[in-house]
Amino acid sequence: MRLYLINPVNPLALAEVRKGWFNRFRVWKPLGLLTVAALTPGEWEVTIVDENQGIQDYAAMERPDLVGITAFTSQASRAYDLAAQFRAMGVPVVMGGIHASMCPEEAMEHTDSVVVGEAEGIWPQVLEDVRRGELKRRYAAETREVAMPAARHELLPRGYGFGAIQTTRGCPLNCSFCSVTAFNGARYRQRPVQDVIEEIKRIPERFVLLVDDNLIGISHIHVARAKELFRAMIAARIDKKWICQVTVNMGDDDELLTLAAKAGCVGVFIGFESPTAEGLAEVGKKFNVFKGRDMRASVKRIRRHGILVVGSFILGLDSDTPGIGRRIAEAGIGYGVDMLNVLFLTPLPGTKLWDKMQSENRLAANDYPHDWRYYTLTFPVAKYKQLTQAQIIAEMVACDGMFYSPWRIIRRVLGALWRGRPIISLVGNLSYLSSLKSNHRAYQKFARRHGEVSPVVERRPSLLAGFPVVPVPGVEG
Repeated sequence: MRLYLINPVNPLALAEVRKGWFNRFRVWKPLGLLTVAALTPGEWEVTIVDENQGIQDYAAMERPDLVGITAFTSQASRAYDLAAQFRAMGVPVVMGGIHASMCPEEAMEHTDSVVVGEAEGIWPQVLEDVRRGELKRRYAAETREVAMPAARHELLPRGYGFGAIQTTRGCPLNCSFCSVTAFNGARYRQRPVQDVIEEIKRIPERFVLLVDDNLIGISHIHVARAKELFRAMIAARIDKKWICQVTVNMGDDDELLTLAAKAGCVGVFIGFESPTAEGLAEVGKKFNVFKGRDMRASVKRIRRHGILVVGSFILGLDSDTPGIGRRIAEAGIGYGVDMLNVLFLTPLPGTKLWDKMQSENRLAANDYPHDWRYYTLTFPVAKYKQLTQAQIIAEMVACDGMFYSPWRIIRRVLGALWRGRPIISLVGNLSYLSSLKSNHRAYQKFARRHGEVSPVVERRPSLLAGFPVVPVPGVEG
């Protein structure tokens, strides 16, 4: 029997790996589908299609017996279009992933079946039901220990900038804007270290993204497990360079940093979220309001080990007032981060923020499922308390222009030279710069559709002057 597993492209974020060198670093592998493929019994012939590698002519392909589609919220509208195409061919379609799990009733309107939650433990039953012709409308998976099989990395072609692997699931922080806790649970669950080592050896790419939402966790037990993983990576002589997501408390443990660097860590993504105490309290970012926390000192300790820091902030909190864009840029510069990733506050289904904004009638892009494509975190899809749509776009452009000015990029790359990471710093900064040009163009189209036109995006952003920029249509969420 033949199974197609498809990762749909976001039409507004069309960043095909093969079209533009920087796209290699803007597109992640669909690790969930690689894991589902590993859960699939041998009698099934599995083909994985990542539309970020290019849109396929599905009618010209061999007819499958089943199609499985995954989707983040921003991919949902394309996922439903794909489902309609295959169902018209008489092929049953199953949809899973975060959006289908948070909006199962909507997903069932467009597909034959929906899998809610993590696939382990339920996917073999789905396939057996398909074989018998008894596919159910809905399957609910129970959260269980992380006993996932090694993902089938060989099913995707080369060309990605990063391989991908997951070592933990779950997050106890439950930030208001994040749906991880709703999907993966609040308990921090760890995959056996040896399983991780065996899988990472099979990843063909030299650079790897550890997709855990927080690799080091928040307790001494979690940190001890991270150290065990790093020691095992060192002992196994894993010849990989990798990046991961962590909380800022990584800077508190010098042994942890030393082991991470020796194990191949070259960069970490840290969610600072807001430069103000009011903003941190609003999103529930407890770690960042730790008494006496010196963000600059924490970042400096991380960077001292040759690990670059990407700082992420949210723009559009209820406490944000005019001038917040420059304040975020100043915070990023003051903390000493190597790259800045600023996102519009976006209410995603399944989050406390969604419930709040929906109840207050503050969802501006609300023509579903069409408008799901704007939920990439790079469009102002909500009604913001103290900023109009034109104002919040202007704040984002001001933030980008200040942090990614040519002189500041040069200074950061020169600083990275002393820590042995100049190429990664240069590629990272120019990759972000490439995305910014696309983002600024997209704001104008979005504003025309959703109520306002901001003159600030009608001119070419001055921050791009003098730099080569890869032309990429749309934005990458």
